[in-house]
Amino acid sequence: MAGWFRRVVVGRVDPHDRLTTVEHLTELRKRLFIAVITLAAAFAVLYVFNERLLDLLLDPLAPEYRTLLALSPTEPFLVILKVVFGAAVLVTLPVLLYQLYAYVVPAIGEQTRRKMLAIVGGVSGLFLGGVVFVYFLVLPVALRWLLGFAGNDFEVALRANEYFSFALTLMFAGGLVFEVPVAMLVLARLGLVSAAQFRRGWRVAIVVIALIAAILPGGDPVSMLLLMIPQLVLYAVGIWLASVFGRPAPWASEPASTEVTETPA
Repeated sequence: MAGWFRRVVVGRVDPHDRLTTVEHLTELRKRLFIAVITLAAAFAVLYVFNERLLDLLLDPLAPEYRTLLALSPTEPFLVILKVVFGAAVLVTLPVLLYQLYAYVVPAIGEQTRRKMLAIVGGVSGLFLGGVVFVYFLVLPVALRWLLGFAGNDFEVALRANEYFSFALTLMFAGGLVFEVPVAMLVLARLGLVSAAQFRRGWRVAIVVIALIAAILPGGDPVSMLLLMIPQLVLYAVGIWLASVFGRPAPWASEPASTEVTETPA
């Protein structure tokens, strides 16, 4: 059983192997099959705990807003499916990323399995860290500010589909913005951008980070600031990673000039 798991789930194509089109499609089908089966199994297990998942997403709300409206007969069912699917993606993210990486990496170059697992673990950890950060810090502040913005001028009644979509979108967006160091490292490893260029572009980076924080759901000044601070820290981490693991641009390396010496006749 352990040998089958290592060969099918964790195994990968050797970079030196030359695969035909059919073999590439077979490998892709295998990776997709593993990803779908893993996601379906996680979905089935988490569906049993759908009430607990809904309660977790309702926790950032003040108690007076936790009775949500459903405006169609199918809305409760569809909302539960959406929440359970989002949780299943988070739980199976390392497996999904490994299957993608194992399929793509042979075209890039040789990678040891330990290095692949470290990269997948790092990317998954950053994404989950962003989700947790938004859930505990950004989401409660954004909801408190948005729902209390108009004071007593409005009687607020939240719709179930809109609230859970808002919460999931903000959490997944937080996970994506936490991938800033990974994107910077990839660009540095490809030689497209150097650590010095990242340092020189810190002003532009601040503007882009502020725009991203403003575009994300929420939009209030406090949640924007809470989203900007970790992004700035992660940008600094990305500069350090680029300086340690970056490569020079391929077009920057000029072949060494060879001098021709003439021998006297």
